[in-house]
Amino acid sequence: RSDLTTPMLGDDALSERRLGYVAGVVPKADEVRFARAVWRASRGNTFTQFSPIEERVTDPKSGATVEKSVFVIYFQGAVGSMKDKVIKVCTAFGVNLYPWPSSPEQAAQKDAILRQHLAEKDRALGAYQALMRTEAADLVAASRTNPGGNSKIEDWRLFCVKEKAIYSILNCCEEGMALRVNVWYPAQEEGRIQAVLKDARESDPSGQGAFLNPDSGKWRSTPPTYIRTNEYTEAFQDVVDTYGIPRYQEANPALLAIVTFPFIFGMMYGDIGHGSLLLLSGLWLVRNAESLRHSQPVLFSARYLVLSLGFFATFAGFMYNDFFSVGLQLFDSGFEDKKGNGQFTPIYDVKNGGGPGPYPFGLDWAWHGASNELLYVNSLKMKLSVLFGVLQMIVGLLLRWSNALYERNLTDFIFECIPMMVFMLCFFGWMDVMILYKWTHPIDNAPNIINSLICMAMGQQDNFPLWDGSVELAQTLMKYTALSVPFMLFPKPFILLWQHNQAEKKKAAEGHHLMVDEEQAGSAGGGHGHGEEFEFGEIFIHQIIETIEYVLGTVSHTASYLRIWALSLAHQQLSLVFFQKTLTMGLEMSFPANGIMLYFMFAAWFGITLGVLLGMDVLECFLHTLRLHWVEFQSKFYKAGGEKFAPYNIPKLIETSSV
Repeated sequence: RSDLTTPMLGDDALSERRLGYVAGVVPKADEVRFARAVWRASRGNTFTQFSPIEERVTDPKSGATVEKSVFVIYFQGAVGSMKDKVIKVCTAFGVNLYPWPSSPEQAAQKDAILRQHLAEKDRALGAYQALMRTEAADLVAASRTNPGGNSKIEDWRLFCVKEKAIYSILNCCEEGMALRVNVWYPAQEEGRIQAVLKDARESDPSGQGAFLNPDSGKWRSTPPTYIRTNEYTEAFQDVVDTYGIPRYQEANPALLAIVTFPFIFGMMYGDIGHGSLLLLSGLWLVRNAESLRHSQPVLFSARYLVLSLGFFATFAGFMYNDFFSVGLQLFDSGFEDKKGNGQFTPIYDVKNGGGPGPYPFGLDWAWHGASNELLYVNSLKMKLSVLFGVLQMIVGLLLRWSNALYERNLTDFIFECIPMMVFMLCFFGWMDVMILYKWTHPIDNAPNIINSLICMAMGQQDNFPLWDGSVELAQTLMKYTALSVPFMLFPKPFILLWQHNQAEKKKAAEGHHLMVDEEQAGSAGGGHGHGEEFEFGEIFIHQIIETIEYVLGTVSHTASYLRIWALSLAHQQLSLVFFQKTLTMGLEMSFPANGIMLYFMFAAWFGITLGVLLGMDVLECFLHTLRLHWVEFQSKFYKAGGEKFAPYNIPKLIETSSV
């Protein structure tokens, strides 16, 4: 009967006792926190069920791929405050809520609809991806007319780069009947520029073109510095430019650094074997330069620098007669063990009396393995370091002379350059003379150079002169050294003060004043253009600092060149230790173990050589050579306050944008 199926209390009588539910997806890592929050919010009147999703899914909000779980929260009552509390918790956790089917039939129907939608979207996505692959292949493929050229998208990119650069240049022009712009150009290139512009005008059917009107008037701004380089000198110029760009017409230290930089590096790294490996690396870089131009631009630009470092390191290795810590018997030794007891005596004329000469080239191989080898070689390399250091600093002062003469600044030349050279030559130049004299002249009671310099500086009596009258000469040179300091300190500030006063008197005598319209123009321009005020106190303090810095800096810089000796000693001793602890140990083993272990020992020796001596030691010597040039050498003359000449160059612009 139909009456039995009808609820006695009506259709909605049991609505409050029905189970309500909320379903969604929550990150797997938040399951525990989420369940606890729902439990507390509902005061335990809910039941939460989780079902993990096997595959990782993409979060539609963050786009990240995470592990998630499906959750269903059951509670009493399909509607009401409980459902609102659960939804608030879900909103706070930011979970994704989805409608939950109320019957198996609805679930099956929803599943079929979702699968159909998913299949349609997969087909659409596949078609879109195929279209994108086709378009991308067309963009990255080379042109049909130029198979070896750039791709279409690369041509578009380069076109945008060029157009942007062109419009940037056009923004610098002044508008009018014709575009006008002020440019700098090398004076030697003026004829070539005029010829190019003339050809462009003649080839244009409309007769339009550009004209170059040279302006030989007074500079409105400081000209940029243009230094012409080639593939070999470019790397050395980059080393100098890293410190600073030379001022316009300032002496460029890169001209000398082409020789001095690899030479000093060779003095530190001198070894025939290691230098040859570095030289071969440089030759390989030069030979494969084109393949490295775009893939390894740093190695490409440094290829000739590496080649020069390897050449001079090999040359210094021959001078030191050091081949992987082994001396080469290139010539007959100048020593002989006559009694066979290990006591070698010279067989050449040690008195320079016209007899047989010493070892013809470099260091005699008999010194290798001698008990006093380290003492002799250290003394030799220490003196060589000081000799070349003082020589390089003197060359730096000569370049300071050239800057002062070119700028026609007699004040700097007379009261800075000359006293600086006197200070350098009278003390440190005298030290070099003492070293060379002791090498070339046999002396029975040879003086200690350090003690002689102390006696010279302190005014004490030196009881071991180099020759008769050398002590008196040293005392005279010390007086000139002391007198050069006040010449550097006092005259220049007072001369600048006198020149300033004379200029002010000249302006007053000529009636230096502005007309009314000129005053208005000057006030509109933001000032009268007189420059900075003359402050005698600041100039005098600056001169004191310059003098102290030069005097103390010359002493410290001379000592700093001893790093050449220190690094050369470290390199030689490391090479010796690596050789003794690997190859020598393998050779000293008994047969047949020595033949087997020698292969492993050679592998260990070669690996250490590559990692330490051809890796870290090359970098260490390079950095110390860089410091000697930047600080000890360039500080004598180099101001580095210029601006590099950077002409508009489309090929270079494209090459730079492609790196």
